[in-house]
Amino acid sequence: MAYESTDGGTGAAGGAEPGASDSLRTFGAVVQALREHTGLSREEFGVRVGYSKHTVASVEQGRRMPDRDFVERAEPVLGGTGALRKAAPHLSRQAGLASWFRQWARLETHAVTLWTYECRVIPGLLQTERYARAVTESVPPVKDEEQVAKQVVARLERQQLFERRPPITFSFVIEQALVERGTGGPDVTRELLDSLLERSLQYNVELQIMPRHQPDHAGFDGPLMLLESPDNKWFSYAEGQRGGMLISDPKEVSIMLQRYARLRSQALTSEASRSLLKQLRGAL
Repeated sequence: MAYESTDGGTGAAGGAEPGASDSLRTFGAVVQALREHTGLSREEFGVRVGYSKHTVASVEQGRRMPDRDFVERAEPVLGGTGALRKAAPHLSRQAGLASWFRQWARLETHAVTLWTYECRVIPGLLQTERYARAVTESVPPVKDEEQVAKQVVARLERQQLFERRPPITFSFVIEQALVERGTGGPDVTRELLDSLLERSLQYNVELQIMPRHQPDHAGFDGPLMLLESPDNKWFSYAEGQRGGMLISDPKEVSIMLQRYARLRSQALTSEASRSLLKQLRGAL
C-alpha cells in the first residue's frame, strides 16, 4: 500500500520527483495533433475550452496532468472521437514523483477532503516557489539545476488542487516552528507568510498553527495526511525519510482520524493562527 512522498507531498524527500511521464507526453502529442488538424492555435483552442494558452502548452508538452474538465471540454472541440476520454484514465502523474507517493497523488486528484498535519516542513501544497527551491536545495544528495527545477515544478503543480471543481475541503495543521525557521532567508519567509495568509482566506481552506508551547500533543508520531474519496472512503498517508505508506485499513485509518481530530483541537483557531502569522510577518 505504498505511494508517493507527500511532496511529492510535503517536503524535500530525496528520491526522484517529476519530469513528464511517457503517458503525459503521448497524451499531449495527441491533443496537439488534433488541435492542429482542426486549424486552431493554442490561444483559440484555450478560449474554447476555458484554459489559457500556457495551460494548453503545458498539457501538449506533457508537463501538466490534464484535469477532468480539460478532457471533457476538449473532446467536442477536437472532433468528439472519444480518444481523450479513453486515454485519460491511463495517464500517470509526473514520472519523477517519488515512487512511493504516486498512488496517493492519484487519489488526491479525485479527493473530496484533504487534511494535512506537518511538523518538518511547510506542506508542499502551501509552499511558494522560492521556499520549495530552498527546501529542495537543502537536503542531500546535491542536485543539479535541472533536478531542482523538476522537483519544484512538480510540487507547485499539485497546487492546482486548490482550484479544482468540485472543490476539495482542505485542512492544514502546521507547527509554528516551521514558519519561524527562516528557510531560505528573510525574503523567502516574508513571501511564504504572505502566501499562507492569502491561502488561509480561501473559502475551502482551514489553516491552523500548532503553538510552540503545547505539552499535550497528538502529533508526536510525526506528520500525517488524510483523504476522503468521492465514495466517502478514508485513506491515510505517513511518510519517513526515504519512503511512505498509504494506509487503507479502516481500523488504522480510524486511529489517524482520531489523532487529526485531537490535533485540530490543540492547535490555534483559524483566526488566532492568522493573527500569529501577521505578527510573525510584522517582526521580519
